[in-house]
Amino acid sequence: MATETPRLVVTQQGHGAVVLDATTLEPVGDLELPGYARLNAAGDGRHVLVSTTGGFGVLDAGTWAEPHGDHRHHWTSDPVMTDVVHPAEEPGHVVVHAGRTALFDDGTGVATVLAAGAVAEEDPQARVVEAPAAHHGVAVEMSDGRLVSTEGTEDARSTVVLRGADGEELARTDACPGVHGEATAAQERAVVGCEDGVVVVDGGTLTKVQAPDAYGRVGNQAGSEASTVVLGDYKRVPEPEVPEATRTISLTDTATAQMRLVDLPSSYTFRSLGRGEEGEALVLGTDGALHVVDPTSGELRRSVPVVEPWTEPQEWQEPRPALRVHEGTAYVSEPATRQVHAVDVETGEVFASVTLDEVPDEMAVATGAVTQEAAEPEGEDGHAPAGDGHEHEDGHGHEDGAVGESSR
Repeated sequence: MATETPRLVVTQQGHGAVVLDATTLEPVGDLELPGYARLNAAGDGRHVLVSTTGGFGVLDAGTWAEPHGDHRHHWTSDPVMTDVVHPAEEPGHVVVHAGRTALFDDGTGVATVLAAGAVAEEDPQARVVEAPAAHHGVAVEMSDGRLVSTEGTEDARSTVVLRGADGEELARTDACPGVHGEATAAQERAVVGCEDGVVVVDGGTLTKVQAPDAYGRVGNQAGSEASTVVLGDYKRVPEPEVPEATRTISLTDTATAQMRLVDLPSSYTFRSLGRGEEGEALVLGTDGALHVVDPTSGELRRSVPVVEPWTEPQEWQEPRPALRVHEGTAYVSEPATRQVHAVDVETGEVFASVTLDEVPDEMAVATGAVTQEAAEPEGEDGHAPAGDGHEHEDGHGHEDGAVGESSR
């Protein structure tokens, strides 16, 4: 192993999770998980957060790197579900940005922000921001300490608040009905979704970008550090007769605060959005193809067949094909065949596939890399705890941008 060893964690419907080598898709471990579990990368390259009853559990994917002078040590070990749980009455969105991990508790409205490298600690130092009432919300901390968070109630939510590193309120808007989800873009900008457009966060200002339709809901989004444009879903009907009623995506340029709508060859779902290494907008369609869109022009560059055509299930918890992207590879699950596929985004080649024992559901990538912000403390001898081996490499690791995702 000459570099980091990324691993893909996949939940299996009613049967815990399987951990795969993300390069070969060979299984490296099976884990039991209680109940219905949701997955999110923790931001440190090693751990995955499991949203389940009682809070955000910490899964050690068994792959990591640590800076060591002018090089890095790379390690692997057996994956394991740790005993660490970050308490939450109703664990919701997890947002990773700039070496910080924000956990939102829908049951209390409390946002907890901690260093990504501290996610596996029992009682880490954290920045805690309380909302006036519980609601399905989200928070993200920017690299300079600015914090974006939402306010609302269980019945209605329409407020986005921007605070400085010292906690002082910088800006607020109540013009975001149904506020939901976020994504970050290049130049330290962010987007929060609304039922009639989005709110763009730029510096110390919040700018509402109105949708062209009276109801134009943007909720699930995907950002990229390689682009100022945020990819989002777009729904014109609050409750369509069939789930897969939308085939329109939104592309919001955070530099100009303008939104472009693009119609795709097929519909898609809330687990269908991702970004390529160069900022390409990626959408997994119900036609079974991975659609690659130029984020600036909105041009459909190509559509790559990956899985068989499929129909979105009525219940959002039911498995459906999902997309996760890491360093030019798109990971696509196919519940109908119990398979997971690895696709080269640039060439369209499906270069690896695996058939699981059970139906795949959610996916998350543990990159095996580490950023300076997310670096964990070294042991007493300056080395990581023993795994099954380590390698040295010059340079710095990084985490891919996060995808804000939820069906709600």
